[in-house]
Amino acid sequence: MPLAAITRLRVRHWRFLPPFVVITFRALRQVRRADGCLGSDVRAKTDRVFWTRSLWRDAEAMRAYMTNGPHRVAMLRLQYWCDEASLVHWEQDALPDWSEAETQLRTAGRLSRVRHPSAAQARGETMPSANI
Repeated sequence: MPLAAITRLRVRHWRFLPPFVVITFRALRQVRRADGCLGSDVRAKTDRVFWTRSLWRDAEAMRAYMTNGPHRVAMLRLQYWCDEASLVHWEQDALPDWSEAETQLRTAGRLSRVRHPSAAQARGETMPSANI
């Protein structure tokens, strides 16, 4: 069964936005060409919050994407650029809508490591209500 994957990232300071945007576009180009990617999307919210959603043929295809190319570079840098990072994945037949993505992140999500956590990240909140 296909695997849906959601990430929520908050860039901790405006000065990190230019390199974040560059690596995001590179990773988007990579995901659109990735073997096993059945769909992907990204959205920007207020307060420097960015979301991604993708649907994968299987966990192996998702892992191959995550550990190679621009996405791998992004994962290494995001722990410095972001003060909030969370993710969730689950089996689903279609790319989830954004409301389902938010629900899954809130109920089943986990935190990703960041070097300079916000107060919400330090409290273990996967989806702080102040800057959804």
